[in-house]
Amino acid sequence: MKKNRNVKPNDFLKKIKKLEGIALETRKWVIKMTHAAGSGHPGGSLSAVDVITVLYFHSMNHRPQDPKWPDRDRFVLSKGHAAPALYAILAQAGYFKESELIHLRKLGSMLQGHPDSKRTPGVEASTGSEGQGLSMGIGMALGARLDRKFNRVYVMIGDGELNCGQTWEAAMAAAHFKVDNLTVFVDANGLQLDGPTLQIMNTEPIGFKWKSFGWHVIEIDGHDIKEIIHAIDESKKIEGKPTVIIAKTVKGKGVSFMEGAVGFHGKAPNDEEFKQAMKELEAVDECK
Repeated sequence: MKKNRNVKPNDFLKKIKKLEGIALETRKWVIKMTHAAGSGHPGGSLSAVDVITVLYFHSMNHRPQDPKWPDRDRFVLSKGHAAPALYAILAQAGYFKESELIHLRKLGSMLQGHPDSKRTPGVEASTGSEGQGLSMGIGMALGARLDRKFNRVYVMIGDGELNCGQTWEAAMAAAHFKVDNLTVFVDANGLQLDGPTLQIMNTEPIGFKWKSFGWHVIEIDGHDIKEIIHAIDESKKIEGKPTVIIAKTVKGKGVSFMEGAVGFHGKAPNDEEFKQAMKELEAVDECK
């Protein structure tokens, strides 16, 4: 393959820096939103931020000004409790005003505790019931095939969701029907509501299992923007089978006292924790 001489080496680095900046801003919003709501799921939202950032600001073909554009790529957040991360990204991308974010979980708000496709522009599927998102994504991908469209479908599931039998039924179906316009991210942060995934229901080795179901498997650091970009690019080249990208992440990534803390799966920061979290995130901003 010939090297594209029109692409300057520094352009990619600038893109990485821009994406890292968006991810940092998203983490701030996750903290602000859940603190204002007094409830929510900051831990799993923070672990998912980097992947969702790359999808919406680099890899996906979509039009915020036209959310129902027929040729758009789709993203399904199966681990719907991470809605704050998705909402913050959608707002920054231009689907709705950022001022709406502070109304997370408020009565009458367009931003419910879990994604609601009837209320929120840019949300493709109402999710939150564990294990259902992959099935939805497969349906979207097969629908695109029937319509002879070339749009792609991306699904993010949590590693705790691998406990659900429906996930594996869907995985088997996607491979059987050779749904190669589908890419799944497993947000493998190692923690779920009740504790470590290894103790609750050990699903390791995750990669081996997906491969045995007929999927193309990629394993990455889910907080490394470059690795995320390269993995998505690789998935687009795979023919005849779906791709799963196992993203190793840290629950609560970016906030020291939330990192690896199962308690922040579904607990919003109190006033003191909010101040500390914002101080840490703003310190990162100052160093850039």
